[in-house]
Amino acid sequence: MDSHYDWHIEGKSSLLDLKLKEVWDYRDLLWLLVRRDFVAFYKQTILGPAWFFIQPLMTTIIFTFVFGRLGGFKTDGIPQPLFYMAGVTTWNYFADCLTKTSTVFKDNAHIFGKVYFPRLIMPLSIVVSNLVKFGTQMILFLCMLGYYLIFRREECSPNMYILLFPYLILLMALLGLGLGMIISAMTTKYRDLAFLVTFGVQLLMYATTVVYPLSTADSGIRWIIEANPMTAVIETFRYGFLGNASFSWSGLGYSSIFTFIVLVFGVVIFNKVERTFVDTV
Repeated sequence: MDSHYDWHIEGKSSLLDLKLKEVWDYRDLLWLLVRRDFVAFYKQTILGPAWFFIQPLMTTIIFTFVFGRLGGFKTDGIPQPLFYMAGVTTWNYFADCLTKTSTVFKDNAHIFGKVYFPRLIMPLSIVVSNLVKFGTQMILFLCMLGYYLIFRREECSPNMYILLFPYLILLMALLGLGLGMIISAMTTKYRDLAFLVTFGVQLLMYATTVVYPLSTADSGIRWIIEANPMTAVIETFRYGFLGNASFSWSGLGYSSIFTFIVLVFGVVIFNKVERTFVDTV
């Protein structure tokens, strides 16, 4: 006997399904989460958003003194404060996206277990909220660049490659998002990974050209530094804004392909884990 049903329910979502339509439908939630992250982090601080400026400024001063003055690291003719500020600004955005996304399941388990919404909203809100911080730090960098352009014009010369800046932001965001989702999926079972991420990101910075230019890297380890996808991003950023760096289209292409692969892999793992993570967190 044939059976007739009014409703037929089946799972149609694939591991590569980003549910972008659902994400767009929940865009109001995205902005609420961005606002929550911003307000909650600085609500009980004395200086509030001023920390956006203080953190990169103090880091730049320390790097200039330790690596520039004491260590004697070369900066390819770029003024040391500008050189380190460029590296710190770009690295901070990527590192913040990675570290905060890497604990998204653990940090929001109490929300995920109570109400449905596209889970991708959470890591996306982290990337967007960090973009606000990155924007304020870019203002500080541009003010410093403006000073050198007015009073010491011969030491830096922005060029047309500055037009790649929006693409560099996209690469940093997607790379941090992809790696963060992979690690977040793993931390649902292995909690100690969360402790290793922050420490590992700090070490990874020294395998990137944040505190030294690629041109000064020893030939024996240069390939390791070039294998870091953030190296080409930082070098391109410096080349566009400051006019001197080891820029290459092949390096930027490698970073783009690497980011795409990591993002796809991250989405697959994220979509797979989100279905059962409540049972393990």
